[in-house]
Amino acid sequence: MGGIIFGSRMRRHTLIWLLALAVGGGGAGCGPAPASGGALSVIDDAGDTITLRAPARRIVSLIPAATELLYAIGAESRLVGRTQYCDYPVAVRAIPNLGDGIKPSIEAVLARRPDLVVLYNSGQNAAVAGRLRELGIPAPRLNTDALSDVPRVAHMLGVLTAHSRGADSVAAVFDSSLAHATIAQPGRRPKVLLLVWEQPPMTIGRGSFLNELIERAGAENLFADVPSTSGVVSIEAVASRNPDLIFTTAEGPSAFASRPEWQVVPAVRERRFLRVSGSEFNRPSPRAPAAIRQLATLLATAAP
Repeated sequence: MGGIIFGSRMRRHTLIWLLALAVGGGGAGCGPAPASGGALSVIDDAGDTITLRAPARRIVSLIPAATELLYAIGAESRLVGRTQYCDYPVAVRAIPNLGDGIKPSIEAVLARRPDLVVLYNSGQNAAVAGRLRELGIPAPRLNTDALSDVPRVAHMLGVLTAHSRGADSVAAVFDSSLAHATIAQPGRRPKVLLLVWEQPPMTIGRGSFLNELIERAGAENLFADVPSTSGVVSIEAVASRNPDLIFTTAEGPSAFASRPEWQVVPAVRERRFLRVSGSEFNRPSPRAPAAIRQLATLLATAAP
């Protein structure tokens, strides 16, 4: 495993929210929790019980994936604040932009008079969540790293907004579409380096939804044995594993292909790239099945 540094979880606001998770969150939350007196309650991914006396009416969502899900379940009218990376659907751009979502400005959040603030489950957001709770504002911290988080987070947001029926629908359609988009490809699969940062070179491990997108599209993640969301690798380690293709996004590294040190990798020399664009590759969302189909098409034409 020479050249790999395990456990690195980069800051997603630095690159397409794939790299935002430097000190990332804990395990999956337990979902809805018992509530009394008509209150709405969930257990978030930090293990805190979040209870609302009534459905949230003014929501600041500081996770792009959660913002997208609020639209999907029919609760978009509740949004009063978002991150600069919340770009889907297009209508979200009319919502006030409060920054990058990691360690947000408390003053900017409070100016939107929210009754719910949705935060990514990062150590960097722990103090923010605590301060908001002191002010009487529920602030669930949620993990949005895996495809399995899409229906789970949809259900949690459905409870907190009284849109459980919409959440159920989103979850059912997502699971079905995901199954239909998945490629059952026997035999050897092309090996793909998921390169998301250039200096130092950073790749995606099996803890990220991108690993699942690639696998479901019929390929193999070159560094699927990295257990975390992402990790630092050496060019030598990449060369020794000899990827068939290199995946990059529009927001990802671009200059590496012309650097002399990268020419030891045949896929770089021969310009065997899977280049994609679109925020469906930036976050786990209801658009994941479409992203898988797009990758499958690219793989069919690019694989050696």
